[in-house]
Amino acid sequence: MSKFSDPINIIRHLSLSRVWNLVLLRSSYYLSRSTRKAKQWGLPFSLSIEPTTACNLGCPECPSGLKEFTRPTGKLDLHLHRKMLSQVKNSVFYINYYFQGEPFLHPQFLELIKDAKKERIYTSTSTNGHFIDAKKAAEIIDSGLDRLIISIDGLTQETYENYRVHGELSKVISATKHLLAAKKESGSSTPHLIFQFLAVQPNEHEIPAVFSLGKEMGIDEVRIKTAQLYDFKNGNPLMPHDESYSRYKLQADGTYALKFKTGNHCWRMWSGSVLTWDGKVVPCCFDKDARHVLGSIEQADFKEVWRDQRYQAFRQAILTDRSKISICQNCSEGAKVWA
Repeated sequence: MSKFSDPINIIRHLSLSRVWNLVLLRSSYYLSRSTRKAKQWGLPFSLSIEPTTACNLGCPECPSGLKEFTRPTGKLDLHLHRKMLSQVKNSVFYINYYFQGEPFLHPQFLELIKDAKKERIYTSTSTNGHFIDAKKAAEIIDSGLDRLIISIDGLTQETYENYRVHGELSKVISATKHLLAAKKESGSSTPHLIFQFLAVQPNEHEIPAVFSLGKEMGIDEVRIKTAQLYDFKNGNPLMPHDESYSRYKLQADGTYALKFKTGNHCWRMWSGSVLTWDGKVVPCCFDKDARHVLGSIEQADFKEVWRDQRYQAFRQAILTDRSKISICQNCSEGAKVWA
């Protein structure tokens, strides 16, 4: 598959109304940055929708895996999902069906994908690969899913389970083989399969090898992702030795700080939004415990929430002093990803 196939597929989901909406979003974003006054024209072109908060693993930097959420565990109702789609389908052309949890623990997950495809929306998700057998792989291909990120954070069981606690690398490899076989059998170019390797100290020595494995197996793309660490100021056992794989850099005083600075602005507040499994609207994927709820699809139309004073006040706070917002203090917007 050409490296351009996936971007071209995304572009195919555009329409004149969606392109015009993008123009409005970009214009209002840059006007807001220049005036320091939040203006909002248009509606988001991308969403993250959370299928479930449940997860089978216990990853050390994940509140879902550690079962540390203050919000309830649950799964997205199909009726609520269709309600979401009916309210956003004219502007949104990209939905990532992932926020927290393992999507394939939702028993009707592929029905969510099928519903979105009926609205000509590009669909993506991320999985730990533990629930994909030959039958499920064929169903994934048939659903029309456009992109599937497979988390493979180690090339031996020892390094893999160091981060993916309770996980089995053999299941990830098996799931990948099933998906590749199902794509070949059906002659489908989708989903675009991505190996995502979360770079942490125990596995950073395996980074060159994951590119070789991806090429050998026939994976469409390999990405190295930097890890968000909650406790980083005085260092962290998961922090890579090679600073190029880290979101943090060593300071003169021996402490660590975020490597990337983005200032008092954030394109995400104009371009996208996050909907939790129970219909809450939160600003972005860094609000993992949904502490900044800006509205609810159960109580109001998404357009009303998007243009509500609470959302505008949050955007204004970003433009005024982003450093005072808790979820922005460990944000990786602009962080490098290798591919």
